[in-house]
Amino acid sequence: MSPLLWSRGEGATDWGGLELRPGLDGRSSALRRLLRGFMTARCFVAVVLVVLQALTWGMGSTAPMLPLVIATLYMVATVLGWRYGQFSPPFRGFGAAWLSTVAVDLAAFTVLQLLQQTNINYTPLFALPVLMAAVLGSVSVGLGTTAAATLLLLFDAGWHWFNTGGDSPTRFVQAALTGTGLFVVALLAHELALRLAREESIALHNRSTAHLHALVNDLVIEALSEGVLVIDARGRVHAANPAADEILGDGLAHLATPFPLEMRPAWHVLAALARETFALGRGLSQEVPVAQPQGSAREVRVRTRLTPAAAPGEGLCVMFLQDLRELEARIRTEKLAAMGRMSAAVAHEIRNPLAAITQASDLLAEDLQEPGQRRLTEMVQHNAQRLARIVDDVLDVARARQQRALPLAEQVALDSSVRSLAEEWVRQSRRQGVLLQLDAKGAVVPFDGEHLRRILVNLLDNAARYAGEREGAIQIATRVEDKGRAFLQVWSDGAPLEAAVRLHLFEPFFSSESRSSGLGLFICRELCERHGASIGYERRALAANGPEGNEFYICFARNSGALTQ
Repeated sequence: MSPLLWSRGEGATDWGGLELRPGLDGRSSALRRLLRGFMTARCFVAVVLVVLQALTWGMGSTAPMLPLVIATLYMVATVLGWRYGQFSPPFRGFGAAWLSTVAVDLAAFTVLQLLQQTNINYTPLFALPVLMAAVLGSVSVGLGTTAAATLLLLFDAGWHWFNTGGDSPTRFVQAALTGTGLFVVALLAHELALRLAREESIALHNRSTAHLHALVNDLVIEALSEGVLVIDARGRVHAANPAADEILGDGLAHLATPFPLEMRPAWHVLAALARETFALGRGLSQEVPVAQPQGSAREVRVRTRLTPAAAPGEGLCVMFLQDLRELEARIRTEKLAAMGRMSAAVAHEIRNPLAAITQASDLLAEDLQEPGQRRLTEMVQHNAQRLARIVDDVLDVARARQQRALPLAEQVALDSSVRSLAEEWVRQSRRQGVLLQLDAKGAVVPFDGEHLRRILVNLLDNAARYAGEREGAIQIATRVEDKGRAFLQVWSDGAPLEAAVRLHLFEPFFSSESRSSGLGLFICRELCERHGASIGYERRALAANGPEGNEFYICFARNSGALTQ
């Protein structure tokens, strides 16, 4: 925040018509610089007075030595005040700070003025304490110091009239005019000091606000899902957010800014677009392919905007990057989610006629003898069953959304349940080469048995769709970590999933196949969350030198109970 804050709040201290918050008023760098300047000026004036009095005393044998002593004492006082003074402006009263500086000046100059026996006039020196009090003190301190200086000048005129009786009216008039001028100088100096303090306060406040806005902007840019690059007219990148590193890659996050955008061949198209933006003086929008360190090029929508510039070549080009695959996937997911809400209502209406079709085809198959007609009936039954499964999936999504939590009263023994479900799935699918490695050690997990069957069957169906035919192409494993969390893993040796597919793997109605409803993994996630469990995916190898594969894992909620197998 600003070191010098002006306010009209309660508990503030007045200084020249303004109010300073307590505890902050003595920290103005401008006032402290002025204080150092006045302290230095006092030392300089003291040295000049000592030199002047020494020359006067040395050249005239009849000159008294007392003025030289006064000047020397004044020089010592100013040097000590400059070196060891611990007070801070502004002066709010006639306290220790005023007495050790302004009062010392007034006393020294008055004594020298009274002791003068030559044509030397010390009246101009009274401007120094008056200016110091007016600039560094409140209005009352400045005007009080000026009044004291005027009275001292009038006292000097009276003292001279009492001792000599010469041209005293002229000295009185001169003292009055000098005092009037000092009052004017004091008022003007005080107003200038107030203006300086105001400008400093505003500048510091604006700097603090600008710094705060910069921090907020950095935070917002860092959290943006769009990639952001800030480029100058010479093609150097001054800032980049994590989203830009994810889109462009190629070591962008590890480059020290600023760096030239053309340092990577894949970024030349972006550098060309930035140059075109500066040449045209307006923002552009374009879809460009950006080569990736691995895999095919990525289609990126690039939008550029120019910041206002005070002079040519000083503006910046802000480049926004958006992965089109991400955008298309998000739009597709939103559309399909909206369609899913509608299809949930339609599914209820489909079930009854679908059941009638299935029953009619079963009855018809009993009376048909010709192979061709029986094949047609089997096709009707197969597609009716497929349609029934899709309807069940749609209705399951609706039920999962309506019931987000279940009472965890039912518990299952993990190893025995997984073994029986896996053996049942192998018999029905006639799939060979499935390996079991059950190491949960009698762990009991809070989960519904039917829900566990649906999840495991769904994961095994997905694994069988992409896995090979060799022994161990599909592996099922259970384990318990040291912290008591039980895990179920389904691994297959299928090809790796694309990055875009992995990002939306558990979203509803998202599938890489046209014949799939895209609800299987989403329902698995919903069922896991309803039981306090979580489901995830990773690409890894089961052994150190083994092949990599796709693994779906379930982390069950903690359960203190256990069964002995």
